[in-house]
Amino acid sequence: MVVFIVRRLFQSVVLILAMSLLVFLGVYAIGNPADVLISPDATEAERADIVRHFGLDKPLYAQYGLFLANAAKGDLGRSFKYNEPALGLIAERVPATLEIAFAALFLTILVGIPLGLLCGLKPEAPWSKMIMGFSAFGFSVPSFWLGLMMVMVFSVFLGWLPASGRGQTRDLFGIPFSFLTLDGLRHMLLPAFNLACFKLSLVIRLTRAGTQEVVRSDYVKYAKAKGLRPARVIFVHVLKNTLLPIVTVLGLEFGRTIAFATVTETVFAWPGMGKLLIDSIGVLDRPVIVAYLMMIVVMFIAINLIVDLVYTALDPRVRLEERQ
Repeated sequence: MVVFIVRRLFQSVVLILAMSLLVFLGVYAIGNPADVLISPDATEAERADIVRHFGLDKPLYAQYGLFLANAAKGDLGRSFKYNEPALGLIAERVPATLEIAFAALFLTILVGIPLGLLCGLKPEAPWSKMIMGFSAFGFSVPSFWLGLMMVMVFSVFLGWLPASGRGQTRDLFGIPFSFLTLDGLRHMLLPAFNLACFKLSLVIRLTRAGTQEVVRSDYVKYAKAKGLRPARVIFVHVLKNTLLPIVTVLGLEFGRTIAFATVTETVFAWPGMGKLLIDSIGVLDRPVIVAYLMMIVVMFIAINLIVDLVYTALDPRVRLEERQ
């Protein structure tokens, strides 16, 4: 296990360096922030001073070398727009994004796995076909359209839930969270469900397919033949083996939820990292964009490592292969 972790950490460092080069080149090759940040009425001398202040006059390789040197010290640059450390701006908005991401993951697990298990055990039941129809709808509907429709129905027409914002928050260890207040929970419900819709449909279908495959296996038939209670057969033999691919998918989808929450945060005006990214792209705030993308890269690598460790805990065969 130790060798596996060390090897993965070494691969992660190499991958982060490669991705930093791709991200830096991709972001810094698009547009000129000076055209957005500098007033059209500025003189040439003022324009040159601002360009020099932000380091935009240096060659691209020099800018990248300076970026790596500062990144090694934990500094990913200062925002052009806010004149604050880019990493600090993102860190202020991480709790809001993680909050709806975990809420979406919680909804996915709480609803998706039981519904998929029921559909796999009773595939011909009418309610099973209705659930699978809902999952097809969740796959096909665009998230921005679903978000707008939920705002129209539940906020404008019915007036049940707020349409935007984070609502009232309460501090926990100095960090504001919405789920600690009733008003915050009401504000979280729509964006969390909007984020969870696609993943919910995916987990329902994965659980259903896995359950149908595991139910036909020999060890499940043997467990039934021994006279074990149906609940024990389902939750110990069927569900545990069905969870193996679902854990992998949920781990990757959780990373995608955080990385691509920009649409949901924009539709619901949720003050998270995604909304900050959209605002930064509008003014070509390069340090914030690069810092966000690098944080997402590191987060995906960490989630993949955690998923691999969880997978070895669920499947003894993986641990046996590591020993060999």
